[in-house]
Parts: sequence; structure tokens; C-alpha cells
Amino acid sequence: MMSSVAKHVSTIFNRPNVALLNPLSWEQQLQQWRGIRVKVRNNNLDQALFLMQRKMQSSGMERLIKREQLHHIKNSEKRVLARKLLECKLRSQDLARKLKSILIKKVRGL
Repeated sequence: MMSSVAKHVSTIFNRPNVALLNPLSWEQQLQQWRGIRVKVRNNNLDQALFLMQRKMQSSGMERLIKREQLHHIKNSEKRVLARKLLECKLRSQDLARKLKSILIKKVRGL
């Protein structure tokens, strides 16, 4: 299982072409190309796996792997994702409405 994940990660991240990247994403893509390295200390494999999981979550690599998966998504997962997307959209619309009302008040001098 771990070897298949490692193979999948290695196929996702190829060495970045430095000439085509802007300076902001260059560092992030270089870090992803290098991969995640974790030292195993005192033969504590559980701690090393925990650190690796935290690093994968923080770097966004986990999201990239999940997005590339081609397996069946359960209906319950689809509902959760749809609900999250709807909540995000509603928050965005609410914020846009508030900003619009603030701008209108400023323009009118109220």
C-alpha cells in the first residue's frame, strides 16, 4: 500500500521547469519535488508516521493525492463535500453583499 502511494506521489511531482514558474510557486513546487523527509528517532515509527502525516497535510500534498484518486466516492462523502461547497459559496455571497452595502453607504456619504 505504501509503495503504491509512493509511486503515485512520484508520478505526480516531476522536477519543475524553473523558467516557467513564477517566484512564489517555485519554492512550493521545489519543496514538493524534493518530497517529505522524516527522521525516525529512537526506533519510534509511530511518531515518524505521525510527523509525516502532519507534514503532508500542511504542505497540501495530501489534497493533491486525494484529488488524483480514481476510486468510487461514497454518496455520504459527496453530500459532505457538496454541503461544504455550498457553505463556502453562501459565506462568499454574504461577504459580497456586506461589502456592497458598505461601499454604497460610503459613496452616498451616509
